[in-house]
Amino acid sequence: MHPDVTHYTYRVTWSAEDREFVATCAELPSLSWLASSQIDALQGLQDLLRDVIADLAEQGEQVPQPVADRSYSGKFNLRVGESLHRELPSRPPRTG
Repeated sequence: MHPDVTHYTYRVTWSAEDREFVATCAELPSLSWLASSQIDALQGLQDLLRDVIADLAEQGEQVPQPVADRSYSGKFNLRVGESLHRELPSRPPRTG
């Protein structure tokens, strides 16, 4: 069975340097595929991505999740310096 790569984020642009279209994937930015048409560039990259994802899974490596399939909690962590972290609990809350 081949991995489903349809939900990944793709971009196909013209490369003046290569004089071909280049397809890239946001979730795996180190991969690209050159071809004479946009469709061939996209299909080539999708074929490559299937192979790479299968290899990652076979090796027990983490497979990047497509951005479209990710869920977000609405929370994020913020790192602050040690001295500010120590001071924050003793500060009164700011209003208005």
